[in-house]
Amino acid sequence: MEIGRGVIDREGLEGLFRVLSSRGYTIVGPTVRDGAIIYESLSSIGDLPEGWRDEQGAGRYRLRRRDDRALFGYTLGPYSLRRFLQPPHQLLFTARSGEEGFEIIGETVKVSRLAFLGVRPCELRGVKILDRVLTGGDYRDPSYSARREKILVIAVNCTEPGGTCFCLSMGTGPVAGSGFDILLTEVIGGRHYFLVEAGSGIGEEILKALPLREASKEEVEEGERLLAGARERMGRSLEVEGLRDLLYNSYDHPHWDEVSKRCLACGNCTFVCPTCFCTTLEDRVDLRGRAERWQRWDSCFTLDFTYIHGGSLRSSIRSRYRHWVTHKLGTWIEQFGMSGCVGCGRCITWCPVGIDITRVVETLREKEVGDGGS
Repeated sequence: MEIGRGVIDREGLEGLFRVLSSRGYTIVGPTVRDGAIIYESLSSIGDLPEGWRDEQGAGRYRLRRRDDRALFGYTLGPYSLRRFLQPPHQLLFTARSGEEGFEIIGETVKVSRLAFLGVRPCELRGVKILDRVLTGGDYRDPSYSARREKILVIAVNCTEPGGTCFCLSMGTGPVAGSGFDILLTEVIGGRHYFLVEAGSGIGEEILKALPLREASKEEVEEGERLLAGARERMGRSLEVEGLRDLLYNSYDHPHWDEVSKRCLACGNCTFVCPTCFCTTLEDRVDLRGRAERWQRWDSCFTLDFTYIHGGSLRSSIRSRYRHWVTHKLGTWIEQFGMSGCVGCGRCITWCPVGIDITRVVETLREKEVGDGGS
């Protein structure tokens, strides 16, 4: 039997929890908390968001009950894997003054074996982008690398795209192509089952420990039908042809002024984005001669982000929002050879005033067409 064409039921998924736990993994997956579906430690399938879906729009997120027992029948919550691979706050080193002089003590990264369950295809691309940014150049982030090397990824193909999703436009979903150890496709209707596929050697080993049977032609076709339906129900789209040049040529476009009148420069879009990676350093001292250096997330929307002697390079909200969009969709390609956007739509959903990056680009294109492409 080809493992990639296997099937497990709900009991088989519960067995996956047992196998992962026996191998020393802490399972991190989706669960309902505080009115949202977030990633958190799980102990059984009973912790999964059974029977829940999410409604998402510009500046809007609500949980609603489904009429079935789907375990992955939602789209996305505010958390991404970045929160675990590059924590919002982490201690880098401690310095203290003693009788023998000044001593610096490096912080050892405490790495746990994490198995991420329920990872969506767009999030897989997000991790691939972070890998390129934080480990693909001359300078590797040792903390990120240590955590990244210990994770196991159980992805789930997306059959429920949300109102702000545009992964199809970015080529990142709704079907996962790579980057997973195990891939699930949930099928629920007359029967509830999961099509399973191994994406790595360790994924194959784990699946062999489960009550796996070969998928029938009808079961595979039903899974393919659900994924085809997801492609047709994308909430948003983004035309990517010529996008980088469009942004380069729109530096003085008046629409940036219109957007800046609404933007609060709160940084929500950067904090929920699975690929934003910017950090800053913060020193903390006490009266005992002890100091700590912490790394924490930062955002290009903060005024101090580009502060140098004499002031900030981007003092207006207009310039900061323009920079974020132009970097994410344009100059990121120059730096890293790929777009910085995965089409997850989180920046649209979690923007307090509902600014829509796809609509921003559409407006820039309308002006370009109006000017005859000049």
